[in-house]
Amino acid sequence: MTLLRSARFPAILLLAAAACGLLLANTSAAGGAFFVQGLPLGIPGTPFFHTVGEWISDALLVAFFFTVAVELQFELTAGQLRSVRRAVLPAIAAAGGVAVPVAAYLIVAAPAGLAAGWPVPTATDIAFALGVLAVFGRGLPPAVRVFLLALAILDDIIGIVFIAVLFAHDVSIGMLVLGVVLAAAFAMLSRMLGGRWGRALVAVMFVLAVGVWAAVLASGVHATIAGVLLGLAIAQQPGLRVRHVLEPWVNGVVLPLFALSAALVTIPMVGAGGLSPVFWGIVVALPVGKLLGITGAGWVAQRALRVPVAARLGLADLVAAGCLGGIGFTVSLLLANLAFAGDADLRDQAVLGVLCGSMVSLVLAGIVVSWRAHHHRRLAA
Repeated sequence: MTLLRSARFPAILLLAAAACGLLLANTSAAGGAFFVQGLPLGIPGTPFFHTVGEWISDALLVAFFFTVAVELQFELTAGQLRSVRRAVLPAIAAAGGVAVPVAAYLIVAAPAGLAAGWPVPTATDIAFALGVLAVFGRGLPPAVRVFLLALAILDDIIGIVFIAVLFAHDVSIGMLVLGVVLAAAFAMLSRMLGGRWGRALVAVMFVLAVGVWAAVLASGVHATIAGVLLGLAIAQQPGLRVRHVLEPWVNGVVLPLFALSAALVTIPMVGAGGLSPVFWGIVVALPVGKLLGITGAGWVAQRALRVPVAARLGLADLVAAGCLGGIGFTVSLLLANLAFAGDADLRDQAVLGVLCGSMVSLVLAGIVVSWRAHHHRRLAA
C-alpha cells in the first residue's frame, strides 16, 4: 500500500496500463479486449445501463474525482491556495496554460471543421506531474514545488468545470437538485461523525453518496461530477481520512483500469498525412501550447504583480512547469472520449493525440526538471 501512495510508482503504473491498452488493441487479442469493454451491464431502459468501458468512466472514475476534490478543498481552505495572494500567480499561469493550447488546437483543427476537441488539451495530469517531480526533481526549492502543485490543482478545477458544463446533455433539473440535496445531507452528517453513532452515520453517508452518484448520472451531467460534489461537501478531516483510504485503490486500480480502457485504440495504418487534424491539434497543443502558455503567463504575471525579484521563479523554472503542464493523460483522455463520443474514429485519433502529446511532454519535463534540480542542488552546495 505504501508503494501505491508514493508519487513515482502510480505514474509508472498508469503509463504501463496505457501501453498495455494500446498493445491489446493492436494485436490478436484486440477482439477479446473490445468484447469485454463493450459488454452491457445494468438495468435496460434506464440511465443505469452502460457498457463495461462506460461504467469504468462513469462509476470507478468518481473515486478519483472525489480524492481530487478533497485535496482541492484542503488547498483552498488550509493549503497553498487559501489566500488570493497565494493563488493569483498560479491561477494566471493556469489560465495561460488553457488559453494557448486551445488557440493552438483551433489553429490546426478548426479549418477542417473539427473545433469540438478544443477542451482536450487543457488538462494537466496531477498524478503524472507529481510523479515526474518525485523522480527527477530532487533539490528543487519549495517555491517551485508549491507553484507546480497549485498550477496542477487549478488545472484540475478547469477540467472539472469543462466536464460539468460542456458535456451535460438533456439535463434533468429535478435529478440534479436531488443530487445537490443528498450531497448537502452527506455534508451535514460528515460534521456529526464521532461518538456512539459514528459507524451508523458512516453507513448512512455511504448510502447518500451512492444516491448522489445515481442522481447525477440520471440527470445527464457526467457522473464524475458526483465525486466532485461529495469531495467538496465532506468535512475536511473525515474527507482527508477517506482520501487516505481510497488513495491506493485509486492509484492501483481505478486509474490503471481507466487508462487501459481509454487506450484501447487501434492505431490507423496510414502515413502521417492520413492522420486527422484532431490528432495533430492535440499533439501540438499539449507540449507546445502548455509550455508557451504557462511560461509566458507566469513570466508576465510576476512582473505585473510586482513580485519581488528575490521571490520570483526563474524563467527556466517556469519552463519546467510548462513542460509538466503538457502531461494531459487522465483528464485529457476523459475529455477526448466526451468531446468525440459520437464519432469513434475521431475519438481514437484524439486519444492517440493525448498519448503522443503527453509522452512528448513527459520526456521534455524529465529533461528540464532534472536540469533545474541539478542547478538548484549545485547552488545549495
